Amino acid sequence: MSIMSDKWIRTMSQEHGMIEPFVDGQVRKDNISYGLSSYGYDARVAPEFKVFTNVDSVIVDPKDFSPKSFVDRDTDVCIIPPNSFALARTVEYFRIPKDVLVICLGKSTYARCGIIVNVTPLEPGWEGHVTLEFSNTTPLPAKIYANEGACQFLFLQGNEPCETAYSDRQGKYQGQRGVTLPKL
Repeated sequence: MSIMSDKWIRTMSQEHGMIEPFVDGQVRKDNISYGLSSYGYDARVAPEFKVFTNVDSVIVDPKDFSPKSFVDRDTDVCIIPPNSFALARTVEYFRIPKDVLVICLGKSTYARCGIIVNVTPLEPGWEGHVTLEFSNTTPLPAKIYANEGACQFLFLQGNEPCETAYSDRQGKYQGQRGVTLPKL
């Protein structure tokens, strides 16, 4: 496997729609940076959030997930309560080639504030908006800024396409749009 460069990411996005909308270069002015970087792409968080709450005292169960476990917020700045969690999604829609695996890392600006961004790998052949998980590990409320950088995606290209891509096995999160909750 090889990590792919900005030139490869640009070509795949502009000619094959791998990332839409695609920002060619880093946007930084008064923003948490986003856009194309040297060996990755810094994606933005959209202004729709699902913030976890214990108001209804439901149990978080991945096999039977209750929408009562969160509140919806459409906002430019999301406040995550202390030691809590929120789901969001990327502004960008991704189409991953069948010979590429994508790994996500959190932005250091958020990590230095105790905010962890978790995303599972984007498998070969997967497409959709990426659901982002923000954990506020601090004892204080934390802000997430919509339409600004949230995480960086690194693109690893295999020596050949995988035998069975996510799209081939009709994965349950294929083509997701918006913030997508757990599915069984």
